[in-house]
Amino acid sequence: MRPEGFARHALRAAGAAAILLVLMAPGCSTAAENPPPAESKANAAEPPASAKGEKGDAADAKADQAQEKTWTPPTFTARRRERDRMVETIKNYGKHYGWRFDAADQAVLEAMAAVPRHQFVPMKVSSLAYGDGPLPTAHGQTISQPYMVAEMTRLLRVKPGDRVLEIGTGSGYQAAILTHFTTEVYSIEIIKSLAETAAKRLKRLGYDPVKVRCGDGHFGWPEHAPFDAIIGTAVAGKVPPALIEQLKVGGRMVIPIGPRYGIQRLMLVEKDAPGLVRQRSIMLVQFVPMLHEDPTEK
Repeated sequence: MRPEGFARHALRAAGAAAILLVLMAPGCSTAAENPPPAESKANAAEPPASAKGEKGDAADAKADQAQEKTWTPPTFTARRRERDRMVETIKNYGKHYGWRFDAADQAVLEAMAAVPRHQFVPMKVSSLAYGDGPLPTAHGQTISQPYMVAEMTRLLRVKPGDRVLEIGTGSGYQAAILTHFTTEVYSIEIIKSLAETAAKRLKRLGYDPVKVRCGDGHFGWPEHAPFDAIIGTAVAGKVPPALIEQLKVGGRMVIPIGPRYGIQRLMLVEKDAPGLVRQRSIMLVQFVPMLHEDPTEK
């Protein structure tokens, strides 16, 4: 999954693990935990594991509600002026693409201003972290242009308590953004080393609610379905059936659809009822394919 930008609108960000829960899949391992830095706030402890069945589901729900009420995103002061300038650039794009700048749009801008993007890029490109474009990360991957991260987040319309699935954890940046809207963020990454590194990074920075799994995003994460929102950061020829199935009625999905190495479309998928799905093209983009196996293990 190495998304490249099209017309400076590349897509690749997203999230990785915290509380720290990196669930095991074939060829995947659990990342070690690191203590949060002094700059970030102390965060809520991991909710207790629940038993299987209805009682376990109820316990999970209570734990999630408790975390939603008590957890707040970490705060960072370093390079705040650069983040503010980045947000001004996003606003300019928003004016062009028809943002309303209502309370929901403003919440997206506040989240973009809050998350330290420079912590999610390699040191060698850290000075460019708040520039208007994608940047290379590990294994030939990229972190998306800030505007695209903001636009995808805006399209999802995530509310407190919503359960969100991300396909393609990458550096963990998109997942960190999503925690400003809900504490139920689940992220899947096919490349084992990326999943592990992102999980460590998110834990270190204090983004505790994110859960990450190393696995094939085509199949989603059925154990935690249904999801109120799903976000994909790699292109598929069509929306994977499992993701449609795992999307809650009334839910929204943002995902690139199109040819493997050509011009694709960023699609907004809305599920009105079981078997009734609407798709709307948002803009032209270019992503690499959603993979079925880790290319680094060949």
